[in-house]
Amino acid sequence: MKQFVIKEYGRSELASLYSPDIEPMSAWKKFKSWMERSPHLMDNLEALGYDPKQRIFTPLQVRLIINALGEP
Repeated sequence: MKQFVIKEYGRSELASLYSPDIEPMSAWKKFKSWMERSPHLMDNLEALGYDPKQRIFTPLQVRLIINALGEP
């Protein structure tokens, strides 16, 4: 199994790692709903300057996501 790398990811790119068997836009919608169901994750992301309109997750934001949702 390939080791997950903490780096900058596009939102659909990261979402597709969690749901590789569906289209990227559908993966993003599913992933976004998972994020929204994790209030601590959203609070922590917003503290780092996350904007729901952004299309890129920084490495620090990716680390928070992985800590909350687990590795893809």
